[in-house]
Amino acid sequence: MNHSLRNTPFIDETLSSSPFLSQSVAGSAHGGTSHLRDVSAPSSVAADDAEGVDLDAVIDEAAGWLRDRQDGDGHWIFELEADATIPAEFILLNHFLDEIDDDLERKIAVYLRRLQGPHGGWPLFHDGDFDMSASVKAYYALKLTGDDPDAPHMVRAREAILERGGAAKSNVFTRYTLAMFGQVPWRACPVARVEAVLLPRWFPFHMNKVSYWSRTVMVPLFVLYSRRARAENPRGIGIPELFVTPPEKERKYHSNPTGHWMGEALLKIDAVARLFEPLFPAAVEQRATEKALSFVEERLNGVDGLGGIYPAIANCLMVYHILGYPKDHPSVVLARKAVDGLVVHKGDHAYVQPCLSPVWDTGLASLAMQETSALGLGADRRTTAERDAAVSNACAWLRDRQILDTVGDYKEWKPDVRPGGWAFQYNNAHFPDVDDTAVVGILLDRARDPANKEAISRAAEWIIGLQSKNGGWGAFDADNEYYVLNHIPFADHGALLDPPTVDVTARCVGFLAQVGYDRDHPVIARALDYLRKEQEPDGSWFGRWGTNYIYGTWSALAAFNAVGEDPQAPHIRAAVAWLHRRQQADGGWGEGCESYWPDKRDFVKASTPSQTSWALLGLMAAGEVESDAVRRGIEYLMAAPRQGGRWNEELYNAVGFPRIFYLKYHGYPAFFPLWALSRYRNLTRGNSKRVQWGL
Repeated sequence: MNHSLRNTPFIDETLSSSPFLSQSVAGSAHGGTSHLRDVSAPSSVAADDAEGVDLDAVIDEAAGWLRDRQDGDGHWIFELEADATIPAEFILLNHFLDEIDDDLERKIAVYLRRLQGPHGGWPLFHDGDFDMSASVKAYYALKLTGDDPDAPHMVRAREAILERGGAAKSNVFTRYTLAMFGQVPWRACPVARVEAVLLPRWFPFHMNKVSYWSRTVMVPLFVLYSRRARAENPRGIGIPELFVTPPEKERKYHSNPTGHWMGEALLKIDAVARLFEPLFPAAVEQRATEKALSFVEERLNGVDGLGGIYPAIANCLMVYHILGYPKDHPSVVLARKAVDGLVVHKGDHAYVQPCLSPVWDTGLASLAMQETSALGLGADRRTTAERDAAVSNACAWLRDRQILDTVGDYKEWKPDVRPGGWAFQYNNAHFPDVDDTAVVGILLDRARDPANKEAISRAAEWIIGLQSKNGGWGAFDADNEYYVLNHIPFADHGALLDPPTVDVTARCVGFLAQVGYDRDHPVIARALDYLRKEQEPDGSWFGRWGTNYIYGTWSALAAFNAVGEDPQAPHIRAAVAWLHRRQQADGGWGEGCESYWPDKRDFVKASTPSQTSWALLGLMAAGEVESDAVRRGIEYLMAAPRQGGRWNEELYNAVGFPRIFYLKYHGYPAFFPLWALSRYRNLTRGNSKRVQWGL
């Protein structure tokens, strides 16, 4: 069983629990109107009002709320929130480029102050432990916006940072930023020469051997490193006070995060390479820079930006700046719009999203809506027709976004696979997402609309083509398992690769089974074998993209149900028993983001609506609809506070990179509780107790 991801590695209540979404630049970037719509709703259900609340009434209210948040063109989008890092980096970017926006940055500063933890620093998720890199960037960003270093919150932050070794202990990517701002010498950063883009595929390191997110971030960063990029920093602000030893005298910037002998060897190679850097031919560097720019330009992706993710887009802007591109250059204009399109304005504060999630949100919201009208229960004919129309409109919007012409980067390893997937963002044609594609495929098939037939066929063909040799699926690439690369000094975040994972594999199995692939089909058989091998000794499955074992276990149980696995099979009963053990006293389920650390595997902070819903959906897929555990879980959801159709949820519910970068999908506590309650109603009142769908 390979768990390399595991072994390499909310916010103030008035801020994080609010479901109210106001104007976002993201909306204007995609058609002149805000896509993050006002989701306020006057009605709510408090815990002490839950007794006697009618299940149909809750479902109808929640479904109506969700339907009212659908955009006019048929899609849904909700906020996607990370930690302090991205908003802080946005401020640093503006000061790098000398494009300071004082009004906006003051609002972001309000957000950053509210995220500061009781330990004095900044965590990676709500109520989390101190994180050095997030704290250093947040402190620097606040100082850039004008916060007095002697202000109480800045003193607390500085003391917390110094007590833990100072800014020299920041991660690799933070040290690159500090080097560009002249706060640390460039020797504090691992060698990251742009000539790497010229390396042949047989070489141990190659750009196509790392994940899509690594590729899009690294290529422009290599240019920044090789050119020794320097921030404009027009106000000349630095953070020397955050170092225990003066940065130029510090000798211990580099470490071996994996502890493996290979990491030590690669650190020595890095040191030798640094000695030879002055000898690198300028002509070769220039040729490599041109190739890097060609890579970026081909994937610039309009106002959605390189890779559709903030770090890659920001690195693009900085590259254009140091290479002297004028502000009105078309590529610069597009990249700036892409960055600004990630800003969320919320009254007195603002923050920056790591990316946008419209395809994912639309797929999940639509599946929840489909479940509410599956049997025509609890709503009159008109209401059911409105929900069906909402799903039909969403399906049409999604069909228009299927990637059918652009052959993505996966072609380097799967050259014969025709495109047919969906991206996570509005547009990201070079990097379609396997997980999104499976979810959308399940939705389109369940809609039973002949107009979806071709889209479903192409999606199935593409997903089959992306299966890895071990039977599993990664998120964007196949067989991306070059684990030796996780030992390079550059990769201290442990998230350089995109290997197969249980949750994505389970989604693919569910989709393919739903559209008619038998469990004996070689593709399905190999995937099921992979899932069985990946089961933990305690009966659970690891969750790569959702927090955590509850998410992975729900995903796997849904897949096994889709292929008709016997609910009494030992591995299914083991998973059910694990979910029973993990149920909390209040009837819900919860699991902290801390569970990604080996010594905190069973960490629980509180039950959450999203994780309770995953557990319920998993148990119902395993035939447990009439169990006491399911009944208590449903009661928890009925009693949990909500605002209309969105249950209150402060805790983060997803992960970008385990132990490094976490996410809060604001739509999850709307989609999943509605989905779980509706499925419970359908199974308890319908003719069959078995879930009929792949998810």
